[in-house]
Amino acid sequence: MSLVDNIIAWYSAHMNYASITALMAVESSFIPFPSEVVIPPAAFVAGQPESVLCATGNYPIDVLLIVLFGTLGAMIGAIINYGLSVWLGRLIIYKFADSKLGHLCLLSSEKLERAEEYFREKGNVSTFVGRFIPGIRQLISIPAGLSRMNFGSFLWWTFLGAFIWNCVLAAVGYVAAGQMDLIKKYSHELSVAILILLGAVILYYLVRWLIKRSKRA
Repeated sequence: MSLVDNIIAWYSAHMNYASITALMAVESSFIPFPSEVVIPPAAFVAGQPESVLCATGNYPIDVLLIVLFGTLGAMIGAIINYGLSVWLGRLIIYKFADSKLGHLCLLSSEKLERAEEYFREKGNVSTFVGRFIPGIRQLISIPAGLSRMNFGSFLWWTFLGAFIWNCVLAAVGYVAAGQMDLIKKYSHELSVAILILLGAVILYYLVRWLIKRSKRA
């Protein structure tokens, strides 16, 4: 069994709000760990009758609290990335990314450069949109820290992105009925679908604003 498999096995036996928060903090930091194996299984357990949970040794948990504690964990991990980036600076962060330990964390200077380029292109809102993009989600807090983005704005956009992402994962947990292989297989497609949905909502309100503005004129 791999390290991730061992963690998943431990998590299945110790599923509670504290473990959800801790694992989502790990997922949101530079340590590679998929959020798809944290929130969906918990949401699936939350949807089971109490009699079933007692028979399997699990305790009742609430899906709303799963989302809230998962979001709290994601923010903790993001703040760690942000703080380390401010404290250590670009040179040390990039040296760490190219070190053996950095490679064990699946980091590289190329990945950091891609995250920084994305941050420069999108600006502060990238900390929100980046939460839905595989390969960027865990790293977007690093360029935010390197650029010393306003901390209040950083917290707001991080919370909003993490909250929406966790809501989607919780919904997937109900629909997929705990099938982690299916969730991981289509996680990229899920991210793309969320971005398209967000784009459609933004476009809708933009068109409404333009129509109201033209009527006033």
